[in-house]
Amino acid sequence: MKRPLWHLCDDRTFNFMETKLLIAFTERIRYTEDMWQVCCGHMGESLWERGCMARTVSIGNQDFESIRRENYFYVDKTHFIKEWWECGDSVTLINRPRRFGKTLNMNMLEKFFSVEYAGREDLFQGLCIWEEEKYRALQGTYPVIMLSFAKVKETTYRNAQKKMCQIIASVYNHFYYLLDREKLNEQEKEYFRKISVDMEEYVATDAIGVLSEILFRYYGKKVIVLLDEYDTPMQEAYVNGYWEEIVSFTRSLFNATFKTNPYLERALMTGITRGQIASYEARESMFSDLNNLEVVTGTSEKYMDSFGFTEEEVFTALNEFGLSGRKEEVKEWYDGFIFGSISDIYNPWSIINYLDKGKLGLYWINTSSNSLAGKLVREGSPELKMTMEKLLRGETFAIILDEQIVFSELEQGDEAVWSLLLASGYLKAVQHTFNAFSRKEEYELKLTNLEVQVMFERLIEGWFGRCSHVNNAFLKALLMGNLKAMNTYMNKVALQTFSYFDTGANASEQEPERFYHGFVLGMMVELADKYVLTSNRESGFGRYDVMLEPRQGAESLYTSGLEATANNLERDAIIIEFKVQDSDTEAELADTVKEALKQIEEKQYEAILRARGIPAKRIKKYGFAFCGKKVLIGKAG
Repeated sequence: MKRPLWHLCDDRTFNFMETKLLIAFTERIRYTEDMWQVCCGHMGESLWERGCMARTVSIGNQDFESIRRENYFYVDKTHFIKEWWECGDSVTLINRPRRFGKTLNMNMLEKFFSVEYAGREDLFQGLCIWEEEKYRALQGTYPVIMLSFAKVKETTYRNAQKKMCQIIASVYNHFYYLLDREKLNEQEKEYFRKISVDMEEYVATDAIGVLSEILFRYYGKKVIVLLDEYDTPMQEAYVNGYWEEIVSFTRSLFNATFKTNPYLERALMTGITRGQIASYEARESMFSDLNNLEVVTGTSEKYMDSFGFTEEEVFTALNEFGLSGRKEEVKEWYDGFIFGSISDIYNPWSIINYLDKGKLGLYWINTSSNSLAGKLVREGSPELKMTMEKLLRGETFAIILDEQIVFSELEQGDEAVWSLLLASGYLKAVQHTFNAFSRKEEYELKLTNLEVQVMFERLIEGWFGRCSHVNNAFLKALLMGNLKAMNTYMNKVALQTFSYFDTGANASEQEPERFYHGFVLGMMVELADKYVLTSNRESGFGRYDVMLEPRQGAESLYTSGLEATANNLERDAIIIEFKVQDSDTEAELADTVKEALKQIEEKQYEAILRARGIPAKRIKKYGFAFCGKKVLIGKAG
């Protein structure tokens, strides 16, 4: 942890003038406000003493033992041990976003229950779990098998399977001391020696179940199995195209470990998503055989405050680190996660980094590439992009979702995308109800907090960033009605950007109109403060592609001040229709433009604008014709 500024000073209370000089010297350091508070409100306490009160923050440390031994900063979550144990569920799956303390809590459970940590009351003294005699007696009394699939990030099924075999082999190596004990027979010892990175698939899938029996024979007690980040291999399999193979392997492994294992006392799995990569046709997941599984999602009432920090915990930490004056900005940036009925859950990774550095930053967002989230939004439907623009304005939207995400359905519709974004923590459910009539779960979703909003803003900027100046020039030409300039700049944008925007799925080939529609819509998000953007809505006798209705009083892209306000009173509304050239009936792109403009007139798309009092002379109609990276824009009238 970076030492507070007062560590540089001697042990005394500053007088007023000294404090002013220090603040002037460190005006860019965020501790200044808190130092002022210290000098004004803690007259008997030196700055050195105040700084020493804060514990060291150990960034990225997920080892409960070392955190407790070194007295690193730690928020007491040991009440999770009691809650989980008293629930009595045979197998529990808990879904939480990444970096929300899942691994640390799993490590804590291992240290509490494992016979290998018997007598280690020093790790738990002073924590809430140690207040009850029942749990003091329970500590260190069970054999525990601990696994993590966090490092299974392979591009092929064979490598992923070998990596999982390697992890299982490492677990066996941990218990290698059993080979020297008389309680194991020769057959068990021989099986022990079979476990390796190159073992047969049938051996690997049974391995944890067999180890459970061996540990039961040795210790005389059933085992606790802890599996962290169970779904990392699944997400990688989806991205790299081998998820059917990984599901088959994982289903067999989970069945032998969690379903047909008579030597299992309790089991706990953690991950980001709910049990899910499945056949689209059958919707069979890796958990389809586990009828003893308790699934705890973000909307569940169980373990609501066990992952992530509550507001009380965060504010206490800010006080400890002399950052009490920063509560509102911390709340805006890192609050907003909702688990069950608790609505003020803070992102723990962002909080501990903020405590360490004393300044705002994109801490959680920068821990991964966010490539999947970006890919899903970029390749999503025009409706998804419009909804994302709505979310970026701070609004909510209602949708029916299934929290069990089937990865194969991510390309079939928007619902699965929103489910994944919800499970991953990018969205929060501000309302969640079960409709008894439709028998479906209804959600009202919103971006979680400012950190998430900034991430998506940067993602969208990145898509068009390589030609942002050209994009801006096109928008200016559009608002000014300069058809020649519109064509010039749109073709430059298309040439520079289409290859990136049209990713591996080849959207422009499979659904070309949808692809171009989404691309242009993404460009026009920048006009959202000046126009009401709507897409694919009914008007007249059909559904228009894009409509821009002027907002009263909005600032123009090319004017400012009073001039902008005056111009806005007479600003044009815009209707855009997209067409992809049909080479069988349209010899030239110009023919495609005519078809687009013809459709605008025949379907009377302007009807809704006329009904709102916008005169015909203020309604501009454009046809956008596409063929590959070539674009031709035509104007009606």
